[in-house]
Amino acid sequence: MKRKRITTLLLTMLPFLTFAKEMSIDERIESGFKPFADWIGSIVFYPISIVGNSVPIVLIVLLLGALFFTLYFKFANVRLLGVAINAARGKYDAVDHHTVEEVAGDSTPGGDVFETPTVEGVVGEVTHFQALTAALSATVGLGNIAGVAVAIAIGGPGATLWMILAGFLGMSTKLVEATLGVKYREIGPDGKVYGGPMYYLKKGLKEKNLGGLGKVLAVLLAIFVVGGSFGGGNMFQSNQAAAQLKVLFGVESGFWFGLVMAVLVGVVIIGGIKRIGQVTEKVVPFMGIIYVGAALVILGMNIDMLPEGIAQIWSSAFGSKAVTGGIFGVMIVGFQRAAFSNEAGVGSASIAHAAVKTRFPASEGIVASIGPFVDTVVICTMTALVIVVTNLKSNLFSYGNLEGSNVIMNETGEKLGGVDLTSVAFDSAIPNFSLILTIAVILFAFSTMLSWSYYGIQGWKYLFGKGKAADLTYKGLFLLFVIVGASSSLNSVVEFSDAMIFAMVFPNVLGLLLLAPKVQLELKRYLKAIAKSK
Repeated sequence: MKRKRITTLLLTMLPFLTFAKEMSIDERIESGFKPFADWIGSIVFYPISIVGNSVPIVLIVLLLGALFFTLYFKFANVRLLGVAINAARGKYDAVDHHTVEEVAGDSTPGGDVFETPTVEGVVGEVTHFQALTAALSATVGLGNIAGVAVAIAIGGPGATLWMILAGFLGMSTKLVEATLGVKYREIGPDGKVYGGPMYYLKKGLKEKNLGGLGKVLAVLLAIFVVGGSFGGGNMFQSNQAAAQLKVLFGVESGFWFGLVMAVLVGVVIIGGIKRIGQVTEKVVPFMGIIYVGAALVILGMNIDMLPEGIAQIWSSAFGSKAVTGGIFGVMIVGFQRAAFSNEAGVGSASIAHAAVKTRFPASEGIVASIGPFVDTVVICTMTALVIVVTNLKSNLFSYGNLEGSNVIMNETGEKLGGVDLTSVAFDSAIPNFSLILTIAVILFAFSTMLSWSYYGIQGWKYLFGKGKAADLTYKGLFLLFVIVGASSSLNSVVEFSDAMIFAMVFPNVLGLLLLAPKVQLELKRYLKAIAKSK
């Protein structure tokens, strides 16, 4: 077992082992990651042509899976939204903490619920709300600010409508993931929770006589989540936050900014999921209120143009180029932005949700479905509406006027990145809002790093054991990469980490499809328990 873990560690760290002479740290890491970025990316984002449009295979898997779960659970994403909000508010906490015999008539020996906790009397580490905000902090981030701007610039205003639809579909996938995350979690003697897709793939598929497949998929997913946590969940976040600070103040001190961020992140993650939950339950609502509040102010200031903006979104969604290929192209852009923003189907959020204090797995599954609603249906839509309305008013840029995949050209020929475009849109209505946006970007980046550190360490411990040495090793590496990300320009690392994160989709969605009947049973039991408690 020890030899196996050492081999896995070497494979995980292989991109860093580049020994070329006369290379900077940037170049050394870049050259080490590039072949892996190209190889994994070519598989994960393999293009399939549909109605003349190139669609990444991972997007097809995500959307078909989300559509299946929405139909299989009879639109539970919408039907149970009220229950989800009440559960997140703590209205059903008494139901969660009852024994199963009291509320559901189950005869499981010892008072355990559906064999969920492995230690009697231990029911998790965080509340429903803390688990939700911890998961949201990983998805509500730069994608909501920069990614939406790029999506609208590429696909036009109509991408917004398809983004909203994909957000609703993603709610069903999150429900399945989080339910399984709680159902198959493990609880250590110290009360710490270990959960996520690694565990429901291994244990859940074993119950279906697919133990060998489950073990392979679980190890692959653990490797992917570790790689994704170092890149997209860490270096990319600190890099973009430092870049926004440089744009606003002209500060060229990425190293020092990264060092400060590493210290702040370190103070929080040393305390584990309990400390992360305590921080995110304050930071996530705060930054969400600031951002959405500013968006509502801008829309209120331009209320006379809002009907025209909504009409433009609707007509662009269905009438783009007046041909099927054009409409489908806009649909793809919207779906892709939503899928890459809320990460429904990736499985990462189930790691945070697994730590919830509950005896009913479906209780957290229902709460988790709120995630894509907040992330995509609310926050992404607010960004989109502000950009569309302010562009109508001030003619900031022309749709489709691009240079590269992430650079928009404005009317004077200047290049704008996604964050820049959102900043310009907000600044045009609220002078100097870019300062507030910078604070939001830093908070988004900070909270994303907190949650992804927890995701990564769960994958790391699954591979290398749950001892203190493994814990400290991972946290030390994670904090080091915060500094490296802020002071470097690592394109290949970002490409690699994006591919690693979305490589999680393939084993995860396969497991979700096979285990969907288990979720159906848990859902019925929890709803029955709520009905009995009234």
